[in-house]
Amino acid sequence: MSRTGKILIYGATGYTGKLTARTAKAQGLKPILAGRSADKVKPLAEELGLEWRAFDLADKANLDAALGEVATVLHIAGPFSATSKPMADACIRTKTHYLDITGEIAVFESLAKRDAEAKAAGVMLLPGVGFDVVPSDCLAAHIKRRLPDAEDLKIYIGGLSGVSRGTAKTMVEGVAKGTSVRRDGDIELLEGQNEDLIDFGTGPKPTIAISWGDVSTAYHSTKIPNIEVHFEMTPEMKGMLKMPTLVKAFLGLPFMQSFLKRQIDKRPEGPTDDERKRGHAILIGVGRNAKGDTVRARLRTPEGYSLTALTGLDIAKRVANGEAKPGFQTPSLAFGADYVTTFEGVTREDLNN
Repeated sequence: MSRTGKILIYGATGYTGKLTARTAKAQGLKPILAGRSADKVKPLAEELGLEWRAFDLADKANLDAALGEVATVLHIAGPFSATSKPMADACIRTKTHYLDITGEIAVFESLAKRDAEAKAAGVMLLPGVGFDVVPSDCLAAHIKRRLPDAEDLKIYIGGLSGVSRGTAKTMVEGVAKGTSVRRDGDIELLEGQNEDLIDFGTGPKPTIAISWGDVSTAYHSTKIPNIEVHFEMTPEMKGMLKMPTLVKAFLGLPFMQSFLKRQIDKRPEGPTDDERKRGHAILIGVGRNAKGDTVRARLRTPEGYSLTALTGLDIAKRVANGEAKPGFQTPSLAFGADYVTTFEGVTREDLNN
């Protein structure tokens, strides 16, 4: 039985998973839906008229059997710090292409270290196929194209609104870890806070550096040695990042992590349909070389979860049908700097020559 064109969505019953599954149905795609709980996967699959599988990632036999049916897996079940390795292991065993929607720096770096192993198996490892990090990675590659000798890259992200429970839990895990940046090619933790101002289009807004996937991926895509990612600062974000070190360490203890995640489970699952339709994101990329030459570009995209469903499915479809480069890849390495501009609602503007 040919696996060409066949996709498995694992983690289909979470907020982003359900959005992706319903978007797939609307596009006429027929992925196999999967997750840990048959009680959750089966009703969704029956609602959409799709096949389904239920298995835990620790269940190697059923995991390998499910992957053996498809050309690629779109892995949506986080936190990826816990789920990426067993899924990637299984993809290499079964020669199935691996995609995920992580934004976690450590996950990108661990998968990058498996490049040779994946190439030997003929498998592509492409994490970050959603809002983390398709638009920002393509923007980084565009900045590099405009300024080939860039030594410093800053990406500013604004306009984001609500987050899903899964994203919130990932953020909680990162509280005690500090803020990562790239300096001279190496990933380092910041001492203190790194604040800035940027004009997203309506005047200067305060921003603060955060640990975002591009600290890893933009380096692999561009080889620019110094990289920071900043978010438009909200009061909640400022309060979280400016917590004393001892408080952050306390919140990182296992019992506090469990408590905070239980509180998150009481929140709405994620942005409503109306909030997603009204939402958008603005990304600014700024590149500088050693002489001080600077280039800037602005990217506007649909709301992050909506874009994740669109880019994740498009990449899964392409890869399942043969557009796969074995080894570790980033979105721009696999599909080019202009890839994100092919989606409706995405515009890119160079802000200087």
